[in-house]
Amino acid sequence: MADDTYDQKQMPLLDHLIELRQRLLYSVVALFVAFFVAFYFSQELYRFLTAPLADILLQKGMMGEDQRRMIFTDLTEVFFTYVKVAFFFAAFVTCPVFLTQLWLFMAPGLYRNERRVMAPFLIASPALFLLGASLAYFGVFPLAWEFFLSFEVQSASSGNLPIELEAKVNEYLGLVMKLIFAFGLCFQLPVLMTLMARTGMATSKGMAEKRKYAIVGVFIAAAIFTPPDPLSQIALALPIIALYEVSVWTAHLVEKRRAQEEAQMRAEATDDDEGEG
Repeated sequence: MADDTYDQKQMPLLDHLIELRQRLLYSVVALFVAFFVAFYFSQELYRFLTAPLADILLQKGMMGEDQRRMIFTDLTEVFFTYVKVAFFFAAFVTCPVFLTQLWLFMAPGLYRNERRVMAPFLIASPALFLLGASLAYFGVFPLAWEFFLSFEVQSASSGNLPIELEAKVNEYLGLVMKLIFAFGLCFQLPVLMTLMARTGMATSKGMAEKRKYAIVGVFIAAAIFTPPDPLSQIALALPIIALYEVSVWTAHLVEKRRAQEEAQMRAEATDDDEGEG
């Protein structure tokens, strides 16, 4: 069968190791270049990550010129916070490079039909991560920050002392990056489940039957990865549940296509046997 042949000859183990080292070197160089570029623009990245909070403060009239700021309590805190932010963005930007190098290393050893199966996932995975990260930044952050800021007490009326936000820069940016990563990671669910269906590790029927357990698990995961307010948890849980349903439907299509391919292969094998007879 044409689909069951390699495109290239098998290489000795040493050649594979040399190829792997080269691919890793390309990936690491790309990561370091992206890191230094991101660190150079670290203040712009800081403004980008703090924009959702600043916008809400402005909308609510809680921030004028020199009225709001973020603080740091350790001399090296801001520097290492910029380092973490730069590394986070560098890893995010170079993720397609890592996947491409991994694909270039693996592809020669795969059958053609296996390459056809894997290639779409290399595109879908970064796209879904970006979608999840965008949902966190544009959807969840404004809602969550507005909820938390509602507990501020800005006047000393009724004998209460004012309660105002004085956020530490490393804690705020750490929370933001954690949520972006969590949303992006959770949006990999369709890729994972479709791969499981493609390899026969899971079936669409089994996924559908375990839907109620999956929903409970999704809300537990949302409670772990998001701030402790119900709004953020629901904002993460509902898209993941929708993605779960998409995964069930995609798995059904994959199973249907796989059954058609297997039937075609059996028919071709039968024709070959009859031709030899």
